[in-house]
Amino acid sequence: MVGRNKRLSKLMLAMLMSAILVFMAACGANKANTNDAGNTGNAGASASPVQSEQPAESPAAAAETVYPFKVTDATGTELTFEKAPAKVVSLAPSETEVLYAVGAGEEVAGVDSYSNYPEEAASKPKVGDMTTNIEAVAALNPDLVVASSSMNTDAVEQLRKLNITVLATDPKTYDETIAKIETIGKIMNKNTEAAQVATHMRDVKQQVTDAVKDAPKKLVYLEFSPGWTVGSGTFLDELLSIAGGTNVGASQAGWYEVSAEEVVKQNPEIILYPDLGEDPNPIVTGINSRPGWDAIDAVKNKQMFEVGNDETSRVGPRLADALLQVAKALHPDLVK
Repeated sequence: MVGRNKRLSKLMLAMLMSAILVFMAACGANKANTNDAGNTGNAGASASPVQSEQPAESPAAAAETVYPFKVTDATGTELTFEKAPAKVVSLAPSETEVLYAVGAGEEVAGVDSYSNYPEEAASKPKVGDMTTNIEAVAALNPDLVVASSSMNTDAVEQLRKLNITVLATDPKTYDETIAKIETIGKIMNKNTEAAQVATHMRDVKQQVTDAVKDAPKKLVYLEFSPGWTVGSGTFLDELLSIAGGTNVGASQAGWYEVSAEEVVKQNPEIILYPDLGEDPNPIVTGINSRPGWDAIDAVKNKQMFEVGNDETSRVGPRLADALLQVAKALHPDLVK
């Protein structure tokens, strides 16, 4: 159990730190696309959200992508698409969910082994887990590979050396996640479907924002994996804020190991943790065993709530579901 929990912790950390990507690519193995950057680029570089360059089009044609279509991904690599990719491989669950959400499920040729949603993804050929099987990806002859610039750094570099088009993204906010979805929709010429997803996500954000705007902020502690919490500059920190909370871990940036004494000092009103599929939940077990934590208001008042693991760890369309879950836990009287 301990070994399994450690592996789960590493997986969750990588999944969360990589927040799913807005990735556009160019130059597939079949040469259908071309990459203006020569398929080079620093996969570890940081960049603002994916930027796209779309030729002017009439309102009547707005639902169709005008090719060639250029984008610059999170690694600073510019990609040019001459047409919609016909075969796409996803290296991260969040990317898989985006592809299916925008109606590009039939174009998905392969996925990572953690891609469990929607159910159809389970039947797709697998190309590795946290370590990508480069040979398996290449064998599928994809027009595009979508990946996380932070979680799939090595794979991105290796695939680009093979002249395989890779779109690497790393959204850090709710709105950047929406922008990623819209861009992938544009790449795949699934603009109408992508717009529907984006509208739903914006509507959910507005619903929650309106509901909690006059409510006092709740002091919240989130433990996303045993012994690990989330700090500022992350999509989960922002999610807590949108939902009407104040993250007790925001004094540090990124994802980091818990300071048990500091959490006791902060005394959160609410504790959130993901469903890890184990009973008892190892996060709850850890919380209940930590000295002094029985004096925390959230523990004393039984204000500890479980939220969906996949929804809260993937920067994709279901981030809207995560926002609703968190908001309902923080303000159950205001968010239904």
